[in-house]
Amino acid sequence: MSLTKTERTIIVSMWAKISTQADTIGTETLERLFLSYPQTKTYFPHFDLHPGSAQLRAHGSKVVAAVGDAVKSIDSIGAALSKLSELHAYVLRVDPVNFKLLSHCLLVTLAARFPSDFTAEAHAAWDKFLSVVSSVLTEKYR
Repeated sequence: MSLTKTERTIIVSMWAKISTQADTIGTETLERLFLSYPQTKTYFPHFDLHPGSAQLRAHGSKVVAAVGDAVKSIDSIGAALSKLSELHAYVLRVDPVNFKLLSHCLLVTLAARFPSDFTAEAHAAWDKFLSVVSSVLTEKYR
């Protein structure tokens, strides 16, 4: 699946706004993930998962930074996220379905934070982009 030029433009344009709130968006996305899908907490037994905790904020920042890496390398997402894919597949052994759950939570967070920018076209573009990111992150499982 590849992104159209219009979809790429939407992603890159919105990223300029998202990146200014990256830490908050990452934290909120993880809080939403753990609240909506409590089974995902099993990968973080050593974390303080209380809303706003330092560990949650730090990991949320890492998650959104990885999305930022994918945006910056939108034409070569696979290369940009290859090491992250290996880490999650071989070391952390994260269930691949969790990437889709996280993507959904990020979409909801973006829609809530940027309601005027998150049009139907933006929603479709971000959904497709995050599907590509999820596919890249799970390709080492195959």
